[in-house]
Amino acid sequence: MFDALVLKQENKQTVPSIEQIDESQLTDGNVLVAVDYSSLNYKDGLAITGKGKIVREFPMVPGIDLVGQVLRSDDSRYQEGDNVVLTGWGVGETHWGGMAQKARLKADWLVPLPDALTPKQAMMVGTAGLTAMLCVQALLDANIKPEDGPILVTGASGGVGSVAITLLAQLGYQVGAVTGRADENQPFLTALGASEIIERSAMETPAKPLEKQCWAGAIDTVGSKVLAKTLSQVKYGGTVAACGLAGGFDLPTSVMPFILRNVRLQGIDSVSCPRKKRIAAWQALANHLPESYFEQACHEINLSEAPEFAEKIIRGQISGRTVIKL
Repeated sequence: MFDALVLKQENKQTVPSIEQIDESQLTDGNVLVAVDYSSLNYKDGLAITGKGKIVREFPMVPGIDLVGQVLRSDDSRYQEGDNVVLTGWGVGETHWGGMAQKARLKADWLVPLPDALTPKQAMMVGTAGLTAMLCVQALLDANIKPEDGPILVTGASGGVGSVAITLLAQLGYQVGAVTGRADENQPFLTALGASEIIERSAMETPAKPLEKQCWAGAIDTVGSKVLAKTLSQVKYGGTVAACGLAGGFDLPTSVMPFILRNVRLQGIDSVSCPRKKRIAAWQALANHLPESYFEQACHEINLSEAPEFAEKIIRGQISGRTVIKL
């Protein structure tokens, strides 16, 4: 028997509780993992509090990220004792996730933990870091070089944005960071490597079809008006990697940036990203994230504290990453 955070529905309300379960209750998979750490993402907060339609089936063990050691494997790619990482694939939504001391998973969903990362560091990176690396890779694939001009990052103080700024700065790019409460967030973002801080409200005004060309490329986590404004300011031949919709899923723009400035809008998905690409992205994260990134604010909590911290993350009361030690 082992501990798990289990979500159930009672009178149409989501109720989290710590329960003792056994392996026979775990959802299907061909690799059994002893979980070292999970992490608390905004999506996990929505799932645990029931304030978002994240969980599709009850009961559910939340946790979209996990890292741990293989206990048993029916797949030749993994042996007992291997350290593995999982992000995405609907885990914690339709398949029992990382907030339990054991998880049964499909081998295709797992990637080896890079030697340069500890399990805790992997969860300080998590889905947010993987998504950020995929965005940065999209700009590199588009052949955008540091000398071409600065890169804009929206939602800069969030998980994806903060890792993206760190990676871009390490790669030699100048970075413009869009954030709410710019004065308050400036020291944090400057320490990550941002060279210019832009108040979010300036990017939420209606965009003209084309505005002054400012950015060689961009990473957008916000969508809606902010993405529209970003597209109108990207230089000729630039690329925008879009991975989020914190500001809305609409896009009030025109075809002008695409057909007059040859701008590319590249969608980024980390949930179903192919395994080979995931492995490359995790290795790149291990290679490029400086030690200073792992010195930032990080809350380490135990499983029983997860419901409390889920409420806090929904209310915007947590800075930095929250990892759950299993």
